[in-house]
Amino acid sequence: MISTSHAAIALDLGTTSIKAALLDKQGNLTNTHSRHAPTVNRLNGCYESDALDYLNTAEQVLNECCEQTGNHLPLGLCSQRSSFLIWDKSSGKPITPLISWQDNRGAHWHSNIQNAAQIIQQHTGLQLTPYYFAPKLSVILHDNPDWQEKLIRSNWLVGTLDTFLIWHWTKGQHYCTDASMAARTLLMDIHQQKWSTDLCQLFNIPIAILPEILPSTGLNLTLKNGLTLQASVGDQSAALFASVNSHSEALVNLGTGGFVIRYLTSGSDTINGYLQTLVYQDKTGHTQSAIEGTLNSIAAALAPYPIKDSRLEDLAANHIFCLAEPSGLGAPYFRTQWGIHFSEPVIHLSTHQTMALLLEAIIFRVARILEEFHHQSPLTRVYLSGGLSELPCLQQGIAQCTSIPIYYPHQKESSLQGAAQLAVNNKIRYQREDNKTIIKSRNGKLLMKYLLWKVWFDALLNSNR
Repeated sequence: MISTSHAAIALDLGTTSIKAALLDKQGNLTNTHSRHAPTVNRLNGCYESDALDYLNTAEQVLNECCEQTGNHLPLGLCSQRSSFLIWDKSSGKPITPLISWQDNRGAHWHSNIQNAAQIIQQHTGLQLTPYYFAPKLSVILHDNPDWQEKLIRSNWLVGTLDTFLIWHWTKGQHYCTDASMAARTLLMDIHQQKWSTDLCQLFNIPIAILPEILPSTGLNLTLKNGLTLQASVGDQSAALFASVNSHSEALVNLGTGGFVIRYLTSGSDTINGYLQTLVYQDKTGHTQSAIEGTLNSIAAALAPYPIKDSRLEDLAANHIFCLAEPSGLGAPYFRTQWGIHFSEPVIHLSTHQTMALLLEAIIFRVARILEEFHHQSPLTRVYLSGGLSELPCLQQGIAQCTSIPIYYPHQKESSLQGAAQLAVNNKIRYQREDNKTIIKSRNGKLLMKYLLWKVWFDALLNSNR
């Protein structure tokens, strides 16, 4: 039976799954539909998937959700950031695969312009790393000199995943992205909220080939399926918007990657190495910014292990320390030389013992970021979200290594929730119910190991400067 009690639809374009849900008029998500995203193939640092397969799967998920309502509802879209492709304007067919945010092909280019890191940070609030849109596109255009001319003549188009889908769903009428997605390309000046001529010249990317930057909300774009796209943001922006209500709160999202994020107050400074994120821009031009620490590809580190069998009591069982980011340390360090790294050989350890070390590394990295955020400006509570945050072992471990109260919201789909709320201009908010993470038993050994891990970690960083 078709329902008329819904206010909006939300669509989350994830790396491993694509999800859609309805927002009812009480602010609750209902009728959630999910499908696996196309497989990301990895070879020599390149991470690629089939863009048309992704488009078709997203349409299937969205259509399944639309079948539950008779209204032409506003749509809120949130997308993985920095994944992009080039496609043919006349046919709509991809020229390149969908190149994942995890892709590392920009590393060689990145190593050649280290002297530009300060300029990039001043304009974008970000660190110079190969994972963003600009260095990867720069390498592609360098390796394929004739492609740039096709883009300049608009025979071909280039854009992040949101741009590709919006262009298709508006039948080529809108070639655009929103400010939060543009801010993660290394090509937008976050202070002026427009593409930077200086940055485009630095990366040898013609500014004319880039899509129009729109606000994150109030879009009012009619899609071919009858929906109206009202909001489009990066997935982390949507999750933060749904989860955090004040500048004294932070969000920890543990999914394919991990991030710890809190809003920046007006005029406050970021901490060295951490990212300044443009969360969203409303239709009046007002922007909201945040500070962010990141953990790279933690789901890939844990993928070979039976993490559902993890237990808090298995942690801190030995004196071995670990890093658990296969593609290198994220913010605020941005070191690629380690990947998954142990302080000593672990060949003698069981699968469960090695898994415990990886979980410890995630807990300790999160705790360290929260500690530095709290030192800058006191935090009163922290929310957990993302698939990995469902593990009691991680919930309890983080709670035991920080003095800040940890909460696990009943609503787990924070990105979907935020996208839906933005679609209705936040006129409908759900009545949040949180489970505070009560420490079941104080594991003094884990806290002590965290203190020792920090000493080891700092020495490791200092030895590789």
